[in-house]
Amino acid sequence: MILLPTIRLLLVFAMQSASDDVMKPLPVHTVNLIADHNSVFRVLGQNKGPMELVAGEPVHLHVDARKGKSMNRDGSVHGLMLLNSERKPTPGWDLLFKPGVQEMELIAPTEPGLYEAVCTVICSTQHEEMKLQVVVHAK
Repeated sequence: MILLPTIRLLLVFAMQSASDDVMKPLPVHTVNLIADHNSVFRVLGQNKGPMELVAGEPVHLHVDARKGKSMNRDGSVHGLMLLNSERKPTPGWDLLFKPGVQEMELIAPTEPGLYEAVCTVICSTQHEEMKLQVVVHAK
């Protein structure tokens, strides 16, 4: 019976004595992306323009993937690979999307700069044009 109040007291004391130097979790940036049936990536709420991220920060990617004219054997209708300025893939950013909504937790690239998201599923005759500029800002 005495154990529970003692634990509570210890937790309160630990929380009060914690310094401000303790790392706080980074805010998660949500991106609502549409991978459309007409082979276009769009950030919801933007007519045009890049996806904007902050280097090294968590990203919650909410993707609405809509089937184009064709798909992969595994049922993926679109893919997304993030390429850096040297056209090299960014680790953790090689994604496949099946029809419907998918939620993904990612980390933005650690290097600021200009990136390009490209579709990796041959989704239509316009597949080669399915690209999105991504700007990664320094912290």
